[in-house]
Amino acid sequence: MSIFTILYRNVKWRFHNSFTIAITILQPVLWLVLYSAVAGQTMKNTGIENYTAFILPGLVVLVSFSACSSNGIMNYMRKTDGSFYRVLIAPIKRSSIVLGQLLEAVLCTFLEVGIMGCISLFFHVRFAAGVKGIFLILTLVFLTAFFMAGLAYGISLILPNEVMYETVMNAIVLPVFFLSTALFPADDTSGILKIAIGINPFTHVINVLRDLILYGTASTNKMIFVFMLFIFMGSIGFIWALHGLKKELNL
Repeated sequence: MSIFTILYRNVKWRFHNSFTIAITILQPVLWLVLYSAVAGQTMKNTGIENYTAFILPGLVVLVSFSACSSNGIMNYMRKTDGSFYRVLIAPIKRSSIVLGQLLEAVLCTFLEVGIMGCISLFFHVRFAAGVKGIFLILTLVFLTAFFMAGLAYGISLILPNEVMYETVMNAIVLPVFFLSTALFPADDTSGILKIAIGINPFTHVINVLRDLILYGTASTNKMIFVFMLFIFMGSIGFIWALHGLKKELNL
């Protein structure tokens, strides 16, 4: 029950500070509304009929980045008011504290992805995925957000302040986002750029999400690879966050 207690506490804090939701979803929505409208004019020659639909999977991942990064900011705010340390000394398993924190970031991601999905309907985005496809999409969003939440939480535990934290997160998120297929197809890329895009794990999850959203199906081999990859990465993220919390307790 302690996991759900921590989760409820975090959700309650989030809605008492609802500006964090608005701020984290603002950038992806602006990309959806403005960038897709402008860049879509130049992408017609590539054969992409609806550029908004094309970039939506990448923006889903960007929402995950933003929501999970804000979870780390929450950590600093709680350290300031002392609530972080009160939870730390409570008779609760460290793993429950971490899971409660990460699951709150996942729920926030789902909320923001839902909002962005509704907005995308006004730009003629039509979801080809059926019930099975929607389930697969939600599972991929969960795994992506869980990994990012673990990474962000672990980083927030080792950096001394919000300024350094935001700098490091931007240094991670921006290259990962732009060196993927979030905004453009990678078919015509070559050399180092093609290699960088290919080894980026988010390229693969974006491609599978795009296939599910646009066509309702995706290659079984691709899906198995992405699921296994992000289960592994999510486990590493959780272990990283748990290790950081245990070190915090020993300080």
